[in-house]
Amino acid sequence: MNEGFRFTDTNAADDSKGRTWGLEGDLFWFVAGGAFAFVMVLLVCFSALKFSFFASLMIAAIPLTLCAVYVFVFRQGKPAGYDIDCLDYWLNGSGFSPNLQKQPIHPLCLSNRPTDTSSTT
Repeated sequence: MNEGFRFTDTNAADDSKGRTWGLEGDLFWFVAGGAFAFVMVLLVCFSALKFSFFASLMIAAIPLTLCAVYVFVFRQGKPAGYDIDCLDYWLNGSGFSPNLQKQPIHPLCLSNRPTDTSSTT
């Protein structure tokens, strides 16, 4: 081996949490939890509560649909914290930028100022 070169181990690759069924990182668990809730709600509605199968299927589809919407709209392919940022924006409005619709009119820009004597007769 050549003594002139120094070899060091580096981690130059991007860190990835991996993929399961095409879903990034831990998003698989949200879909698996939604599928588990789907099966449990379907069993309870159809077997214990004696609903019709179609009604049970429609009720049981709600948790699976909510989980799938959350994963594919707010998490899959989005930057980290995108879902929390959307929730914060919906609850609190815009962050550091001024909202021009909510800004009060500057007192010197009013059309009828108290010192304006042209409108009095």
